[in-house]
Amino acid sequence: MEEKTNSEQLSRLIVEGMQEKKASDIVVLNLTKVKNAVADYFIICTGNSDTQLDAISDSIEEVVHKNTKQNPWHREGRLQKEWVLLDYVDVVAHVFKKEKRGFFALEELWGDAEVVYIQDEAEAK
Repeated sequence: MEEKTNSEQLSRLIVEGMQEKKASDIVVLNLTKVKNAVADYFIICTGNSDTQLDAISDSIEEVVHKNTKQNPWHREGRLQKEWVLLDYVDVVAHVFKKEKRGFFALEELWGDAEVVYIQDEAEAK
């Protein structure tokens, strides 16, 4: 029997989808030890344009589906192109335009979360 994808694996696949389309400022919030958290992980990134927001969102869905056959339980924000949310129940991906990310400051909402910053490939070189 095939084991269901766990939230940690799913979070890695979402990060991979973000990286494939050059998302910036990728942050993984591990909420597994946070009481009353709505998910196990929030993964947040920034896109620089409407086109990049679409590309990142599409890439996340493609990478996750290719590896797990899962589709998001819920999608939001594709028409407004300021903040796209892909909800995989245990893991929620947030793709922001820079100005909206600062406004909502999700990283600050979950002060108890373990935060992992994913280094941009451009910065790593």
